[in-house]
Amino acid sequence: MSATIRHMKNFVVKTIANAGALAVAIWLLQDITLTGGSTGRKVLTLIVVALIFGLVNFCVKPILKLLTLPLFLLTLGLFTLVVNALMLMLTSWLAGQFDLSFHVDGFWTAVLGGLIISIVSWALNVVLPDED
Repeated sequence: MSATIRHMKNFVVKTIANAGALAVAIWLLQDITLTGGSTGRKVLTLIVVALIFGLVNFCVKPILKLLTLPLFLLTLGLFTLVVNALMLMLTSWLAGQFDLSFHVDGFWTAVLGGLIISIVSWALNVVLPDED
């Protein structure tokens, strides 16, 4: 299989894992909401939000981690929870800018949601196929 197809397949798998993890967080936490219309519309919105979340984690998260490296070291990595929460809140804000019906209400909800998403995403990436 060519490298391009393999990378595309991995991108799709990671997007599905993100969408699944976001769905679990929405299901478990009442302050993370996905509203609107039919089930099909919600699934489409969830996939678009998962794409935004993946893009935010790919582009913004490494820069933020580098800028806050002393806090990572000082807290022995626990600051990761704060960074994950900020990425989820940024995703919520961007979803609002694109008129998507996804919302995270509050920082502590984002911390818990980020933790849930990290655990579920890790578990899904273990189960789902990965060519790398």
